[in-house]
Amino acid sequence: MPAPTPPALEVRGLSKRYDDGTVALESFDLSVPDGSFLGLLGPNGAGKTTLISAVCNLIRITAGEVLVFGEPSHSMAARRWVGLAEQDVNLDRFLTVEETLLYHGGYFGMAKAEARKRAAEMIDAFDLRAKGRVRTPKLSGGMRRRLLLARALMHRPRLVILDEPTAGVDFELRVELWRYIRRLHEEGTTIVLTTHYLEEAEALCDEIALIHGGRLHARDTAEGLRERYEAHTLADVYVKALGSPAPEAPAPAAA
Repeated sequence: MPAPTPPALEVRGLSKRYDDGTVALESFDLSVPDGSFLGLLGPNGAGKTTLISAVCNLIRITAGEVLVFGEPSHSMAARRWVGLAEQDVNLDRFLTVEETLLYHGGYFGMAKAEARKRAAEMIDAFDLRAKGRVRTPKLSGGMRRRLLLARALMHRPRLVILDEPTAGVDFELRVELWRYIRRLHEEGTTIVLTTHYLEEAEALCDEIALIHGGRLHARDTAEGLRERYEAHTLADVYVKALGSPAPEAPAPAAA
């Protein structure tokens, strides 16, 4: 029999203490099976961003281990397997849409011809064809969100981390991005999603993990969480499990 596929993400005893003494994560464990779709919910300061930064090797962890498909997160293989669409819009203001994708592909070792072909695919997939030669500061908020997701997928990652991917976009674009994210998951990509839209987590995710104070408080399907906490809605689960009000969704921006 073939060897079992390792989890897409395995976090073991992860702790992160910042220089000012803040403990963002403490002995944190998390396993995300290959091909699954996990939502991470929690208030600001819960540790979600620190967790993502540790997985993507953007910070130095205090203790513990992070594995991506069985490889240490700091390895070149692990870095190539992860795609990150960050919450903050961190696009180079001097690059066009097409250049943004081409530079990203080059960073991950894609040949020029392959990068151009893939960039064209991403531009078409996210309806950015009319903006291909437009510099990023001239894009609307919605177009920037599309480009962030296109960039994250440019190098064909096996694990995609979406940090508030629909924050501030209008309803029509949110539904459009949901459709693409669902298709990506159906094709076998493992997805980890953080969101303040509880209905988004329930509509997209196989499982939902609730994080607070740097610790994992609960994890189950949306239905399982409602049953466990005897709650009618996911918002009620959030309040009961974390002892804090459910998050308010960010105001929409121009798309």
